[in-house]
Amino acid sequence: MSKVIYRKGGGRRRVGFPLLVLCAVLLFGFSAVNMLWPKREQLELENRKAAQFPAFSVSALLDGSWQSGFSRWMQDQFSFRDAAVNTQRAADEILFRKAEEGGILLGKDRWMFTKLFTVDDATEKQLNKNIAAVSEFAANHPGKVTFLLAPSASVIYPEELPAGAPMVDENAMLDDIFAKVGQSADVIDLRGTFTDLKDEYLYFKTDHHWTPNGAYRAYEAFCAQKGLTPFDRDAHESATVTGFEGTHYSATRLWNVEDDTITYYPLDNLMTVYRITGEAAYEPERTENLINADKFATRDKYAAFLDGNNGYSTIEGNGTGSILVVKDSYANSFIPYLTANYAKIGVVDFRNFKYGLDSTIEKEGYDEVLVLYNFQTFIADTNLIYITRPTTLQ
Repeated sequence: MSKVIYRKGGGRRRVGFPLLVLCAVLLFGFSAVNMLWPKREQLELENRKAAQFPAFSVSALLDGSWQSGFSRWMQDQFSFRDAAVNTQRAADEILFRKAEEGGILLGKDRWMFTKLFTVDDATEKQLNKNIAAVSEFAANHPGKVTFLLAPSASVIYPEELPAGAPMVDENAMLDDIFAKVGQSADVIDLRGTFTDLKDEYLYFKTDHHWTPNGAYRAYEAFCAQKGLTPFDRDAHESATVTGFEGTHYSATRLWNVEDDTITYYPLDNLMTVYRITGEAAYEPERTENLINADKFATRDKYAAFLDGNNGYSTIEGNGTGSILVVKDSYANSFIPYLTANYAKIGVVDFRNFKYGLDSTIEKEGYDEVLVLYNFQTFIADTNLIYITRPTTLQ
């Protein structure tokens, strides 16, 4: 006779209930920590502003913008965000051998390069506009304009790129740009000089800029073309800032990053930054040292040079004559050396100066103009057309 055994069903429920409680505690506990976690204005490691809690309105709720803003706020403000992102990026590189992260190529010897595999139609159109604008400007100021276009680090160090990276043919593009602009301006092609000096510290590994030494070598080439005596580095005491992790690192968060260093010369030349009110209309806003050393203590250490990218500023030099530098941020570490050669250095950055230059050149009496950009900014910059009258090339 078989024996029937009856089992009570409550045991499974008793096992599952504590797990449910544990999950609920973890979920609500993490939410509570997240709500109480200090909120940030800036994501320092990513060098950008953090999303803030969105203002609520019925219209924003109905059109979905409030939900999108809340999602961005959660992504930027959740607790332990930096550790989580760093862990994920390290796993990507170690486990999956990724050669690219955030638009940055992870090269050999811990090099990082800006990815540029293709030039789309919009960029090619903008490049043609920029070439035409600089050429027209130089033709309008004959004998005054020098054009210096810094090559990308990948052109000087192609052997450090990931194997098989199909970069655009920057050399061919540079040849074409120099040939066209060179019809009306003096051009400085640094490729030969930088290739000869490539064993020096010319570009940062974690940032898209050249180093102050790379800027100095470019400045030497400028002096050689102009017949000027270069700033004597041996006659000045240098200072070195360590622990620089630049824009490339912000995009990649490479786990085994090799920090860069910044070696500069603490000059005491003064710079006046102007508030722009119109074409050739500006008034002094502040006067400070041309190198804001306080920014070396921040994450964006390169911003110490010229205190960032101001629309229009002037610098007191120790030489004679005057020069106006039209630039992107590559020029920021180059310009301090010009204090050895000129009495006055004007600086224009079209990101914050939306006017032509003819009136400023006439008003300030600049003897020379230097247009200094890096290749990747020059081909895509939508502001450079302001170098001539904006309506001409729209």
